Amino acid sequence: MTFSSEADKYQYVNQMFARIAHRYDLMNRIMTVGQDQHWRKLLIEAAQLPPDGRFLDVATGTGDIAFEAFRQNHYLSHVIGADYTLPMMHVGQNRWPEYVAKRLPPNGREVRNRLSWSGADALHLPFPDNSFDAVASGFLMRNVVNVRRALAEQVRVCKPGGRVLILEIPRPPDTLFGNLFRLYFHNIVPIIGGFISGQRDAYSYLPASADVFLSPSELKAEMEAISLREVSYRLLMMNTVALHVGVK
Repeated sequence: MTFSSEADKYQYVNQMFARIAHRYDLMNRIMTVGQDQHWRKLLIEAAQLPPDGRFLDVATGTGDIAFEAFRQNHYLSHVIGADYTLPMMHVGQNRWPEYVAKRLPPNGREVRNRLSWSGADALHLPFPDNSFDAVASGFLMRNVVNVRRALAEQVRVCKPGGRVLILEIPRPPDTLFGNLFRLYFHNIVPIIGGFISGQRDAYSYLPASADVFLSPSELKAEMEAISLREVSYRLLMMNTVALHVGVK
């Protein structure tokens, strides 16, 4: 899928996620056979947040990464979920009280008021420099109009010594499993997505965006180009998902 301008892609992505917000979580579980929750767990573990830390989840969507941050560390002082697709965050806001009640222990339920939501563009984050102990994004980078600008914003708001983490579906590798994944992603996922959400075109865009995205080594190079240190990545689910980590 191609776009005539950055503005066209920005508008399309925003409207697409707004249309699928009500079924986004269900489709994630189905598409990944529940593995997306494990990937978010690994991301928060890799963030190495201090007990009283501040954490920013860029393109938070329905809040899964932000929720996982509190599940692992009840003593975080503040977590912000930021996204420019407001219907996605509305789903997360409605889920949060139930998540606290069911998934956090009684002594962790005081965290309820330490999660904030921010309508924010990933290319123009409305936060001061050096604000967060870690900054993360899950499945954002394929959808931005400028990867380096999005990375630079995440680095800007991260504290020196803090970590920037990227969870993403890269271009499928040219391997047997990679080709099988491409077949599944392009042919099966749109059918399931269309049946569950009524938005088959949205679930056709998702695999198309992965096909033209950076390889894990190329994304690593982009992170290094904006002065992140100790950049590494871990390949998951037979090399079809990548978790990148860099230190400011």
